[in-house]
Amino acid sequence: ACVDEKSLESAQLIVLSGGFSYGDYVMAGRLAQLELERRVGDALMRFRDGGGYLLGICNGFQILPKLGLLPEGSLINNTSGRFICRWVKLKRRVDDNPFLRGLPENFELPIAHAEGRFVAPEGAAEKYMDEGLAALVYEEDVNGSTSRIAGLTDSSGRVLGLMPHPERFLWDSHHYDQDWSGDDGRGSGYQMFKSIYNTIAGEIAHEPG
Repeated sequence: ACVDEKSLESAQLIVLSGGFSYGDYVMAGRLAQLELERRVGDALMRFRDGGGYLLGICNGFQILPKLGLLPEGSLINNTSGRFICRWVKLKRRVDDNPFLRGLPENFELPIAHAEGRFVAPEGAAEKYMDEGLAALVYEEDVNGSTSRIAGLTDSSGRVLGLMPHPERFLWDSHHYDQDWSGDDGRGSGYQMFKSIYNTIAGEIAHEPG
Protein backbone atom coordinates (compact mmCIF):
# COMPACT_ATOMS: atom_id res chain seq x y z
CA ALA A 1 0.00 0.00 0.00
CA CYS A 2 1.12 3.56 -0.65
CA VAL A 3 0.58 6.39 1.79
CA ASP A 4 -1.38 9.33 0.41
CA GLU A 5 -0.47 12.93 1.21
CA LYS A 6 -3.24 13.52 3.74
CA SER A 7 -2.06 10.60 5.86
CA LEU A 8 1.39 12.22 6.08
CA GLU A 9 0.05 15.20 8.01
CA SER A 10 0.54 13.61 11.42
CA ALA A 11 3.87 11.94 10.58
CA GLN A 12 7.29 13.22 11.55
CA LEU A 13 9.44 10.52 9.90
CA ILE A 14 9.07 8.40 6.78
CA VAL A 15 11.38 5.42 6.26
CA LEU A 16 11.79 3.99 2.77
CA SER A 17 13.03 0.58 3.75
CA GLY A 18 15.50 -1.79 2.18
CA GLY A 19 14.75 -5.25 0.87
CA PHE A 20 14.25 -6.66 -2.58
CA SER A 21 12.14 -4.21 -4.54
CA TYR A 22 10.91 -6.05 -7.65
CA GLY A 23 14.07 -8.16 -7.37
CA ASP A 24 17.55 -6.74 -6.91
CA TYR A 25 18.35 -6.31 -10.60
CA VAL A 26 18.14 -3.75 -13.42
CA MET A 27 17.96 -0.86 -11.01
CA ALA A 28 15.92 -2.47 -8.29
CA GLY A 29 14.46 0.80 -7.06
CA ARG A 30 13.31 2.04 -10.48
CA LEU A 31 9.84 0.46 -10.54
CA ALA A 32 9.27 1.31 -6.92
CA GLN A 33 10.32 4.88 -7.72
CA LEU A 34 7.83 5.14 -10.58
CA GLU A 35 5.08 3.87 -8.29
CA LEU A 36 6.03 6.44 -5.66
CA GLU A 37 6.10 9.24 -8.22
CA ARG A 38 2.69 8.25 -9.57
CA ARG A 39 0.94 7.95 -6.22
CA VAL A 40 2.78 10.43 -4.07
CA GLY A 41 4.48 12.77 -6.55
CA ASP A 42 5.94 15.79 -4.83
CA ALA A 43 4.14 15.04 -1.54
CA LEU A 44 7.40 13.81 -0.03
CA MET A 45 9.06 17.07 -1.03
CA ARG A 46 6.35 19.04 0.72
CA PHE A 47 6.61 16.70 3.71
CA ARG A 48 10.31 17.50 4.04
CA ASP A 49 9.82 21.22 3.46
CA GLY A 50 7.15 21.18 6.17
CA GLY A 51 9.62 19.85 8.72
CA GLY A 52 9.41 16.09 8.17
CA TYR A 53 12.33 13.67 8.04
CA LEU A 54 13.04 11.01 5.41
CA LEU A 55 15.32 7.98 5.73
CA GLY A 56 16.09 5.75 2.74
CA ILE A 57 17.79 2.41 3.34
CA CYS A 58 19.32 0.37 0.49
CA ASN A 59 16.61 0.29 -2.23
CA GLY A 60 14.98 3.19 -0.41
CA PHE A 61 18.22 5.14 -0.90
CA GLN A 62 18.09 4.37 -4.63
CA ILE A 63 14.72 6.11 -4.88
CA LEU A 64 15.54 9.39 -3.15
CA PRO A 65 17.99 10.93 -5.68
CA LYS A 66 15.56 10.10 -8.49
CA LEU A 67 12.81 11.96 -6.65
CA GLY A 68 15.07 15.00 -6.26
CA LEU A 69 15.24 14.58 -2.49
CA LEU A 70 18.97 13.82 -2.42
CA PRO A 71 21.89 15.05 -4.54
CA GLU A 72 22.06 13.68 -8.07
CA GLY A 73 23.44 10.19 -8.49
CA SER A 74 22.59 6.56 -9.16
CA LEU A 75 23.13 3.22 -7.46
CA ILE A 76 24.29 0.67 -10.02
CA ASN A 77 25.82 -2.81 -10.14
CA ASN A 78 28.78 -3.46 -7.85
CA THR A 79 32.07 -3.53 -9.73
CA SER A 80 32.45 -7.19 -8.77
CA GLY A 81 29.21 -7.99 -10.58
CA ARG A 82 28.16 -9.93 -7.51
CA PHE A 83 25.74 -9.61 -4.64
CA ILE A 84 27.68 -8.49 -1.55
CA CYS A 85 26.55 -9.48 1.93
CA ARG A 86 29.05 -8.54 4.64
CA TRP A 87 29.85 -6.12 7.43
CA VAL A 88 31.60 -2.88 6.52
CA LYS A 89 33.45 -0.19 8.41
CA LEU A 90 32.01 3.29 7.90
CA LYS A 91 33.17 6.82 8.61
CA ARG A 92 30.74 9.56 9.58
CA ARG A 93 31.68 12.78 7.75
CA VAL A 94 29.08 15.16 9.18
CA ASP A 95 29.02 16.41 12.75
CA ASP A 96 25.46 17.55 13.35
CA ASN A 97 23.10 15.39 11.31
CA PRO A 98 19.77 14.50 12.99
CA PHE A 99 20.18 10.83 12.06
CA LEU A 100 23.82 10.49 13.06
CA ARG A 101 24.21 12.45 16.28
CA GLY A 102 25.60 10.22 18.98
CA LEU A 103 27.29 7.84 16.57
CA PRO A 104 31.08 7.65 16.75
CA GLU A 105 33.14 8.83 13.80
CA ASN A 106 33.88 5.21 12.89
CA PHE A 107 31.37 2.37 13.20
CA GLU A 108 30.12 -0.79 11.51
CA LEU A 109 26.95 -1.84 9.72
CA PRO A 110 26.06 -4.76 7.44
CA ILE A 111 25.41 -4.38 3.72
CA ALA A 112 23.46 -6.65 1.38
CA HIS A 113 23.15 -5.48 -2.22
CA ALA A 114 23.96 -6.18 -5.84
CA GLU A 115 23.35 -2.57 -6.92
CA GLY A 116 25.13 -0.53 -4.28
CA ARG A 117 27.79 1.31 -6.27
CA PHE A 118 27.14 5.04 -6.08
CA VAL A 119 27.99 7.00 -9.21
CA ALA A 120 27.43 10.68 -9.97
CA PRO A 121 28.10 13.14 -12.79
CA GLU A 122 31.75 14.07 -13.25
CA GLY A 123 33.02 16.14 -10.34
CA ALA A 124 29.77 15.85 -8.39
CA ALA A 125 30.98 13.32 -5.82
CA GLU A 126 33.94 15.52 -4.92
CA LYS A 127 31.53 18.44 -4.51
CA TYR A 128 29.32 16.35 -2.22
CA MET A 129 32.38 15.51 -0.12
CA ASP A 130 33.41 19.17 0.10
CA GLU A 131 29.91 20.43 0.93
CA GLY A 132 29.12 17.87 3.63
CA LEU A 133 26.48 16.06 1.60
CA ALA A 134 28.43 12.78 1.63
CA ALA A 135 27.35 11.85 5.14
CA LEU A 136 28.90 8.38 5.23
CA VAL A 137 31.80 6.76 3.41
CA TYR A 138 33.20 3.25 3.39
CA GLU A 139 36.63 3.00 4.99
CA GLU A 140 37.68 0.75 2.11
CA ASP A 141 36.49 0.23 -1.45
CA VAL A 142 33.62 -2.21 -1.00
CA ASN A 143 31.63 -1.97 -4.23
CA GLY A 144 33.31 0.64 -6.43
CA SER A 145 31.30 3.62 -5.18
CA THR A 146 32.71 6.96 -6.31
CA SER A 147 34.70 8.52 -3.46
CA ARG A 148 33.61 5.44 -1.43
CA ILE A 149 30.28 7.18 -0.71
CA ALA A 150 27.95 5.01 1.38
CA GLY A 151 25.32 7.58 2.32
CA LEU A 152 24.09 11.03 1.29
CA THR A 153 22.18 13.78 3.03
CA ASP A 154 20.52 16.88 1.63
CA SER A 155 21.40 20.47 2.50
CA SER A 156 18.65 20.61 5.14
CA GLY A 157 19.87 17.49 6.93
CA ARG A 158 16.28 16.21 6.97
CA VAL A 159 16.89 13.50 4.39
CA LEU A 160 19.41 10.67 4.70
CA GLY A 161 19.96 7.79 2.32
CA LEU A 162 22.44 4.97 2.90
CA MET A 163 23.22 1.57 1.43
CA PRO A 164 24.14 -0.17 4.73
CA HIS A 165 21.32 -1.59 6.85
CA PRO A 166 20.99 0.03 10.31
CA GLU A 167 17.94 -2.12 11.10
CA ARG A 168 20.19 -5.20 10.99
CA PHE A 169 22.40 -4.02 13.83
CA LEU A 170 20.24 -2.98 16.75
CA TRP A 171 21.65 -5.22 19.49
CA ASP A 172 24.89 -6.99 20.37
CA SER A 173 23.29 -10.30 19.38
CA HIS A 174 23.24 -9.06 15.77
CA HIS A 175 27.02 -8.58 15.69
CA TYR A 176 29.30 -11.17 14.12
CA ASP A 177 31.63 -11.05 17.16
CA GLN A 178 29.89 -12.80 20.05
CA ASP A 179 32.08 -10.88 22.50
CA TRP A 180 31.08 -7.47 21.14
CA SER A 181 29.28 -5.38 23.75
CA GLY A 182 29.53 -1.85 22.35
CA ASP A 183 27.36 0.76 24.03
CA ASP A 184 25.58 -1.33 26.67
CA GLY A 185 24.79 -3.90 24.01
CA ARG A 186 23.20 -1.42 21.62
CA GLY A 187 24.34 -1.49 18.01
CA SER A 188 25.07 1.33 15.60
CA GLY A 189 21.64 0.96 14.03
CA TYR A 190 19.98 1.43 17.41
CA GLN A 191 22.00 4.61 17.91
CA MET A 192 20.94 5.91 14.50
CA PHE A 193 17.24 5.39 15.17
CA LYS A 194 17.63 6.77 18.69
CA SER A 195 19.27 9.88 17.25
CA ILE A 196 16.38 10.75 14.95
CA TYR A 197 13.86 9.81 17.65
CA ASN A 198 15.51 12.19 20.11
CA THR A 199 15.59 14.94 17.48
CA ILE A 200 11.87 14.61 16.73
CA ALA A 201 10.92 14.24 20.40
CA GLY A 202 12.84 17.43 21.18
CA GLU A 203 11.03 19.32 18.44
CA ILE A 204 7.63 18.12 19.65
CA ALA A 205 8.47 19.09 23.23
CA HIS A 206 9.20 22.65 22.11
CA GLU A 207 6.07 23.07 20.01
CA PRO A 208 3.76 25.80 21.32
CA GLY A 209 0.60 24.68 23.09
